Amino acid sequence: MTLPPKPAARPDKVSLRRYIRLFRDDILSAQPARLYRAWMAEFRTPFFRSYLVNQPDLIRTVLRDRPDDFPKSNRISEGLRPLLGNSVFLTNGEAWKRQRRIIDPAFEGGRIKDTFPAMRAAAEACVSRLSEKTDQTVEIEAETSHAAADVIFRTLFSIPIDHQIAAQVFSRFRDYQRSAPILNLAAFVPLPNWVPRFHNRRTRRAARDIRSLITRLTADRQAAITDGTAPDDLAAKIMTTADPATGDIFGTDEMVDQVAIFFLAGHETSASALAWALYLVATHPDWQDKLAEEARALDTTADFAVLAQLKLSRDTFREALRLYPPVPMMVRETTCPETFRDRAVKPGAQVVLSPWHLHRQTRLWDNPDGFDPTRWHSENGKTCMREAFIPFSSGPRVCPGAGFAMVEGPLILSMILRAFRIEPVGPAPVPVAHLTVRSRAGIHLRLTRR
Repeated sequence: MTLPPKPAARPDKVSLRRYIRLFRDDILSAQPARLYRAWMAEFRTPFFRSYLVNQPDLIRTVLRDRPDDFPKSNRISEGLRPLLGNSVFLTNGEAWKRQRRIIDPAFEGGRIKDTFPAMRAAAEACVSRLSEKTDQTVEIEAETSHAAADVIFRTLFSIPIDHQIAAQVFSRFRDYQRSAPILNLAAFVPLPNWVPRFHNRRTRRAARDIRSLITRLTADRQAAITDGTAPDDLAAKIMTTADPATGDIFGTDEMVDQVAIFFLAGHETSASALAWALYLVATHPDWQDKLAEEARALDTTADFAVLAQLKLSRDTFREALRLYPPVPMMVRETTCPETFRDRAVKPGAQVVLSPWHLHRQTRLWDNPDGFDPTRWHSENGKTCMREAFIPFSSGPRVCPGAGFAMVEGPLILSMILRAFRIEPVGPAPVPVAHLTVRSRAGIHLRLTRR
């Protein structure tokens, strides 16, 4: 069976007004088809130049070799600031480095291993919920969102998704998703700091409610830390870790910023990747059977060691991340004159790094639009994994939760396939980019008990 269609590409040349309208609706279909084969493309507006970079050595320069010269662009962050404040996702320079020094120890290998029981409990709860929906059509993105949010709350605060505050955060976040545009006006027009950012009322209200609820969780955890009764989870680890350079720890407001991005990045991206992974195996029954057979390892091994036996699931989840990277584009800004492919790039230019296009680059990948989890063991796949695979970014700004996601995703995928046979229902889903890459009308599957 063929994969879902790629978004319909726009013509190579459109007016700025038409491009902005397309971009705000869906950044994937706003791009011309030539970007799947181009090494670099330039886009001009009256206010700035934007360069989409699709060439591995240039991407390496921006993300790995000279990241300080290419900070995150504030143009893209403006739309997320009501929810994320000054979180590690948005900051640059010394503020970002300080935040990462405090956050990174919580996501080291040993700490991820410690979170495995909570992840497995969330996966079992997901299977239990799905058991009540067998032989029905299920919108699987809603289910993977629920499961991923459950993982975040269990690992971060040691509470399940049905905890009163956790449930409220999850509910309000769905409102935020529906109301928050992928881009704010500031992405296209340079605005002074004193000019309002025109976030709509519903977005502001949802962000305010989410942050208020997270503040309650954070304050309660700080009280438990003070009393010596806090569980040994990710929140406790982060809130008690001092910056080795300064001795500072996160205050309540700053911790709220970080929890907001952990929830957004850790829940939204994992939910997206897992939903697409389930659709891919639903459309490839031979792979589904292989994964179900492999998942029998979960019957005899309950701890972290089982992951070593879920190799096909890991390859399949990685292939879903390649074909449907949750974060389809990342934007950096030049701080000094550059030369890219013999073209002068001035300070202030926007450098767009697109996992969506890079992962399907026709000059780099064998069978770029095909579903093939075995590719990761071929010479082409190994090379591309090093040079052209960036679902979690790369270099110093690689997502601190990348290792976390590569445990959570294959585990939940295996748990679901161990219990159910799945098949697609209705038209093929069409990927669009909002906060992450989702389906325009949902992903509908039918589950039957194995």
